[in-house]
Amino acid sequence: MPVVLWMHGTLVSFCLMAIGARELSGDVSVFQMLFFRSLVGLLCISAIVLFAKRRASFKTERLALHGFRNIFHFAGQFGWFLGIGLLPLAEVFALEFTVPIWTLLIAALALNERVTVRKLVAVFLGILGVLVIVQPGYAIVDPASFIVLGAAICYAITHTCTKSLSTSESALSILFYMCVIQLPIGLVLSLPSWVWPVGDQWRWLLVVGLTALSAHYCMAKAMLFAEVTTVVTIDFLRLPLIAMVGVLLYQEPFELSLMVGGFLMVAGNFLSLKRKARRGAVPRSS
Repeated sequence: MPVVLWMHGTLVSFCLMAIGARELSGDVSVFQMLFFRSLVGLLCISAIVLFAKRRASFKTERLALHGFRNIFHFAGQFGWFLGIGLLPLAEVFALEFTVPIWTLLIAALALNERVTVRKLVAVFLGILGVLVIVQPGYAIVDPASFIVLGAAICYAITHTCTKSLSTSESALSILFYMCVIQLPIGLVLSLPSWVWPVGDQWRWLLVVGLTALSAHYCMAKAMLFAEVTTVVTIDFLRLPLIAMVGVLLYQEPFELSLMVGGFLMVAGNFLSLKRKARRGAVPRSS
């Protein structure tokens, strides 16, 4: 099935990006990683736009919203990359699965989307999943967990802005301005602690930049061949996959609570998206 192949690309891309960030952690600052991520992305997207003769993608009348979106997207990426260096990889990915829950709440406030019982149950399951993972009152809560949760909220604001932008902007335009706006932000913030990468660090920076683009591209292609609920369910495989990467490459412990909490979050995401997918389905003719 095409959706399975594209989701394989998504899973591999996200895992490679996380490995790249972990390998660079402590040697290259997060701000520098984000700068090079934007640089690689800008070069790739500009080449695609120019080669395909789609220069209209460079035009926009909503620059202010692009700017607002990318401030929060940059903050979200910073928290995610920082969390990669401080927490087990599986925990970062598990907490990232709260993004649809926060998006649901923010969209209800910002875009006046209707809040239903189904959505409230989804929020409850998402919060329950976070509590299972973080385990307040049972284990010492790592402050880095709240950094990743903050990143998830920033990503949710980003998704809400993207939903608004998608009514008038192309996907290429959104990606192009993402790189254009975040590139100088990353450069300015990385200058005080700038260290020129050496040796394998260049390779990992290239991996981070390329996989960041390929992950989102593969996800978008997968959604062309299957319902959103199917894509989200397959995407959950990221959690056990990155858990095994952490165990094999970085000797991280395999925590059952991560799997249980992640499952609760995915169940909430699945529940909130199921009705939307049904409404968007085109009835087959007899």
